[in-house]
Amino acid sequence: MADDKKHAENDAALVRQLAEILNETDLTEVEVERGDLKIKVKRSITVAAAPVAYAPAPAPVAAAPAAAATAMPSDPAAIVARAGEEVKSPMVGTAYLQASPEAPVFVKKGDTVKKGQTLLIVEAMKTMNPIQAPRDGVIADILVGDAQPVEFGEALVLLEA
Repeated sequence: MADDKKHAENDAALVRQLAEILNETDLTEVEVERGDLKIKVKRSITVAAAPVAYAPAPAPVAAAPAAAATAMPSDPAAIVARAGEEVKSPMVGTAYLQASPEAPVFVKKGDTVKKGQTLLIVEAMKTMNPIQAPRDGVIADILVGDAQPVEFGEALVLLEA
């Protein structure tokens, strides 16, 4: 009986040690096997943790109001007067107008583009997602700034026939 209590205390201590390992690392699961004893400790990842992926970018967020102010007209009449097809963001993320800081921009206002051509990139959860032209046309306007946070459904580019 004393042996069972000692094993239970040792097992509990092992579980605590495994939990500490999970907390100290980026692991989500640890498993240990000793003879016929098998202990698995898991940490579940919740959806609420997803916004943490955007936290490391305070500089672009601070610059976003200035970029948004220049990209979006404040006069409602100017917004209504936009002619052409809006290419919208399919996700929440950060818009980038070029592949890397040293690279040229994908497109500029006035450029002629072909269907499927990359217009810009939206980064979401460290994945770069190319936003492509839905059809042939001319870039009438680029409505976002480089490294600007964007929302789902937000207009990114205005495409004319």
